[in-house]
Amino acid sequence: MTRILIADDHDVLRTGLRALLETRPGWKVVAEARDGLEALRAAEANKPDILVLDYAMPVMNGVEVARQLRARPRRPEILIFTMHDDDSVLREAVLAGVRGFLLKSDAQGHLLEAIETLARHEAYISGQVSGTLLDALLKPGKLRDGSPLTVRERMVVQLIAEGRTNREICPLLNVGIKTVETHRASAMRKIGATSTADIVRYAIRHHMVEV
Repeated sequence: MTRILIADDHDVLRTGLRALLETRPGWKVVAEARDGLEALRAAEANKPDILVLDYAMPVMNGVEVARQLRARPRRPEILIFTMHDDDSVLREAVLAGVRGFLLKSDAQGHLLEAIETLARHEAYISGQVSGTLLDALLKPGKLRDGSPLTVRERMVVQLIAEGRTNREICPLLNVGIKTVETHRASAMRKIGATSTADIVRYAIRHHMVEV
């Protein structure tokens, strides 16, 4: 039995994906999630073999979920299922240990193939990606993570860009207000931000939130 988790903030899309995937004998959708933090918790609770993650999700994006799961003893295969086709998103995903990348525009006829490939523990990347870039991405040591932010700083930046206040962020990250303020100040220093508007622009530019 291949156990699958679906995470996307659009209810209709999740319902459609579940209906499609469960037509395959031996596949079972064990959990759904509407945001990245919910996906992370559902993955820890349900131990899926494959996660189908939207890239741009509230609270924590799909690549951040992958980063968090990378350190787990039993790491699932991850398919980033996204509308973003630029190289920076793909680069982020591969650096986070993701081995599956599928554009939503390519989903028809390719989604089942992508999951079958990941179930065999093989990489699957589709979309407008040049052979040269693909070779570079899949060779160990060819790329380094260029993000100046820590995991918590990235999460704080995304949450601020989503309109959350420092106090609203506290329970989401399970930390105190002083910790959030420290992460915020550190992130702003690293990205050269002097205002909330600068943080929002940075998050949009790096596809951390959708506009």
